[in-house]
Amino acid sequence: MADLATAKRTFVLDGVHGGSAGTSIKPAAPAYRVALRARPEAIEAVSQALELALPTRPKTSATSGLRSALWIGPDEWLVIDQGEADLMAALSGTTGLFSATDVSHRNLAIIVSGPGAETTINAGCPQDLSLAAFPVGACTRTVFGKAEVILLRVTDDTFRVECWRSFAEYVFGLLDEGSRDA
Repeated sequence: MADLATAKRTFVLDGVHGGSAGTSIKPAAPAYRVALRARPEAIEAVSQALELALPTRPKTSATSGLRSALWIGPDEWLVIDQGEADLMAALSGTTGLFSATDVSHRNLAIIVSGPGAETTINAGCPQDLSLAAFPVGACTRTVFGKAEVILLRVTDDTFRVECWRSFAEYVFGLLDEGSRDA
Protein backbone atom coordinates (compact mmCIF):
# COMPACT_ATOMS: atom_id res chain seq x y z
CA MET A 1 0.00 0.00 0.00
CA ALA A 2 1.35 3.41 -0.92
CA ASP A 3 2.20 5.95 1.72
CA LEU A 4 -0.18 8.87 1.80
CA ALA A 5 1.24 12.36 2.02
CA THR A 6 -0.69 14.58 4.36
CA ALA A 7 -0.39 18.33 4.40
CA LYS A 8 0.31 19.79 7.82
CA ARG A 9 -1.32 23.14 8.45
CA THR A 10 0.96 25.60 10.17
CA PHE A 11 -0.35 28.30 12.46
CA VAL A 12 0.26 31.66 10.79
CA LEU A 13 1.11 33.56 13.98
CA ASP A 14 2.88 30.72 15.79
CA GLY A 15 4.99 32.13 18.62
CA VAL A 16 4.26 35.76 17.76
CA HIS A 17 3.49 38.22 20.56
CA GLY A 18 3.20 41.97 20.47
CA GLY A 19 1.84 44.97 22.20
CA SER A 20 3.12 47.65 24.49
CA ALA A 21 3.19 48.48 28.18
CA GLY A 22 -0.60 48.99 28.20
CA THR A 23 -1.68 46.35 25.70
CA SER A 24 -1.02 42.65 25.16
CA ILE A 25 -1.53 41.20 21.68
CA LYS A 26 -1.29 37.45 21.20
CA PRO A 27 -2.74 34.74 19.00
CA ALA A 28 -5.69 32.89 20.54
CA ALA A 29 -5.58 29.13 20.90
CA PRO A 30 -6.96 27.23 17.90
CA ALA A 31 -10.76 26.88 17.94
CA TYR A 32 -13.54 25.25 15.98
CA ARG A 33 -15.78 27.66 14.06
CA VAL A 34 -18.99 27.36 12.10
CA ALA A 35 -20.49 30.05 9.88
CA LEU A 36 -24.20 29.54 10.45
CA ARG A 37 -27.25 30.82 8.57
CA ALA A 38 -30.72 29.90 9.84
CA ARG A 39 -34.34 30.80 9.24
CA PRO A 40 -36.24 32.08 12.30
CA GLU A 41 -38.20 28.84 12.58
CA ALA A 42 -34.94 26.81 12.80
CA ILE A 43 -33.27 28.90 15.52
CA GLU A 44 -34.69 26.89 18.42
CA ALA A 45 -33.64 23.51 16.96
CA VAL A 46 -30.17 24.77 16.08
CA SER A 47 -29.80 26.32 19.56
CA GLN A 48 -30.70 23.00 21.18
CA ALA A 49 -28.21 21.13 19.00
CA LEU A 50 -25.45 23.58 19.94
CA GLU A 51 -26.52 23.64 23.61
CA LEU A 52 -26.44 27.42 23.36
CA ALA A 53 -29.25 29.92 22.73
CA LEU A 54 -28.45 31.78 19.52
CA PRO A 55 -28.68 35.55 20.14
CA THR A 56 -31.30 37.33 18.05
CA ARG A 57 -30.44 40.99 18.68
CA PRO A 58 -27.77 43.00 16.81
CA LYS A 59 -24.31 43.25 18.38
CA THR A 60 -25.00 40.49 20.93
CA SER A 61 -23.42 37.15 21.73
CA ALA A 62 -24.17 34.18 23.94
CA THR A 63 -21.65 32.01 25.74
CA SER A 64 -21.95 28.63 27.41
CA GLY A 65 -18.77 27.06 28.68
CA LEU A 66 -16.17 27.21 25.92
CA ARG A 67 -18.74 27.86 23.18
CA SER A 68 -19.91 31.27 21.92
CA ALA A 69 -22.41 32.33 19.28
CA LEU A 70 -21.94 35.80 17.80
CA TRP A 71 -24.84 37.57 16.04
CA ILE A 72 -23.49 38.75 12.68
CA GLY A 73 -26.73 39.53 10.85
CA PRO A 74 -30.49 38.90 10.98
CA ASP A 75 -30.01 35.24 10.02
CA GLU A 76 -26.25 34.82 10.48
CA TRP A 77 -23.98 33.76 13.36
CA LEU A 78 -20.37 32.78 13.93
CA VAL A 79 -20.20 29.92 16.42
CA ILE A 80 -16.82 29.45 18.12
CA ASP A 81 -15.92 26.45 20.28
CA GLN A 82 -12.61 26.66 22.11
CA GLY A 83 -12.86 23.04 23.28
CA GLU A 84 -12.70 19.79 21.37
CA ALA A 85 -16.36 19.75 20.22
CA ASP A 86 -17.25 18.85 16.66
CA LEU A 87 -19.81 21.53 15.84
CA MET A 88 -20.74 19.99 12.49
CA ALA A 89 -21.51 16.65 14.15
CA ALA A 90 -23.63 18.42 16.77
CA LEU A 91 -25.69 20.01 13.99
CA SER A 92 -25.91 16.95 11.73
CA GLY A 93 -29.26 15.62 12.99
CA THR A 94 -30.94 18.99 13.34
CA THR A 95 -34.14 19.64 11.44
CA GLY A 96 -35.15 22.92 9.90
CA LEU A 97 -33.86 25.19 7.18
CA PHE A 98 -30.29 26.24 7.99
CA SER A 99 -26.77 25.99 6.63
CA ALA A 100 -23.55 25.44 8.52
CA THR A 101 -20.05 25.69 7.11
CA ASP A 102 -16.94 24.71 9.04
CA VAL A 103 -14.59 27.72 8.83
CA SER A 104 -12.15 26.54 11.50
CA HIS A 105 -9.16 26.70 9.15
CA ARG A 106 -10.24 29.90 7.42
CA ASN A 107 -10.29 32.06 10.57
CA LEU A 108 -7.98 32.68 13.44
CA ALA A 109 -8.27 34.96 16.43
CA ILE A 110 -6.03 37.51 18.07
CA ILE A 111 -6.56 38.46 21.72
CA VAL A 112 -6.05 42.15 22.51
CA SER A 113 -6.10 42.96 26.21
CA GLY A 114 -5.09 45.57 28.72
CA PRO A 115 -6.04 49.16 29.50
CA GLY A 116 -5.04 50.26 25.98
CA ALA A 117 -7.04 47.58 24.12
CA GLU A 118 -9.81 49.93 22.91
CA THR A 119 -7.32 52.51 21.64
CA THR A 120 -5.23 49.79 19.99
CA ILE A 121 -8.19 48.47 18.00
CA ASN A 122 -9.46 51.97 17.21
CA ALA A 123 -6.15 52.61 15.42
CA GLY A 124 -7.72 50.75 12.49
CA CYS A 125 -11.41 50.45 13.35
CA PRO A 126 -13.89 53.34 13.09
CA GLN A 127 -16.43 51.97 15.61
CA ASP A 128 -17.00 53.40 19.08
CA LEU A 129 -15.55 50.69 21.32
CA SER A 130 -16.15 52.48 24.61
CA LEU A 131 -17.62 50.25 27.30
CA ALA A 132 -20.90 52.22 27.15
CA ALA A 133 -21.32 51.74 23.39
CA PHE A 134 -19.73 48.29 23.12
CA PRO A 135 -20.27 46.44 26.42
CA VAL A 136 -18.94 43.02 27.45
CA GLY A 137 -20.50 40.42 25.15
CA ALA A 138 -20.97 42.87 22.26
CA CYS A 139 -19.82 41.69 18.86
CA THR A 140 -19.76 43.09 15.34
CA ARG A 141 -18.41 42.48 11.87
CA THR A 142 -16.42 45.53 10.87
CA VAL A 143 -13.26 46.67 9.13
CA PHE A 144 -9.83 46.90 10.65
CA GLY A 145 -7.59 48.82 8.30
CA LYS A 146 -8.30 47.09 5.00
CA ALA A 147 -9.38 43.74 6.47
CA GLU A 148 -12.79 42.49 7.52
CA VAL A 149 -12.80 41.32 11.14
CA ILE A 150 -15.28 40.22 13.76
CA LEU A 151 -14.83 41.80 17.17
CA LEU A 152 -16.06 40.31 20.45
CA ARG A 153 -15.62 42.14 23.74
CA VAL A 154 -14.75 39.36 26.20
CA THR A 155 -14.15 41.47 29.34
CA ASP A 156 -13.89 45.18 30.15
CA ASP A 157 -10.38 45.30 28.68
CA THR A 158 -10.15 42.20 26.44
CA PHE A 159 -11.25 41.75 22.82
CA ARG A 160 -11.20 38.74 20.52
CA VAL A 161 -10.40 39.81 16.95
CA GLU A 162 -11.41 37.14 14.41
CA CYS A 163 -9.92 37.45 10.93
CA TRP A 164 -9.18 35.31 7.91
CA ARG A 165 -5.79 33.53 7.97
CA SER A 166 -4.69 35.39 4.86
CA PHE A 167 -5.06 38.73 6.70
CA ALA A 168 -3.58 37.57 10.02
CA GLU A 169 -0.09 39.03 9.65
CA TYR A 170 -1.50 42.34 8.40
CA VAL A 171 -4.06 42.57 11.24
CA PHE A 172 -1.49 41.56 13.85
CA GLY A 173 1.03 44.09 12.54
CA LEU A 174 -1.54 46.92 12.53
CA LEU A 175 -2.65 45.98 16.07
CA ASP A 176 0.98 45.99 17.20
CA GLU A 177 1.52 49.41 15.62
CA GLY A 178 -1.70 50.72 17.20
CA SER A 179 -0.65 49.48 20.63
CA ARG A 180 2.37 51.78 20.57
CA ASP A 181 -0.01 54.76 20.38
CA ALA A 182 -2.19 53.35 23.16
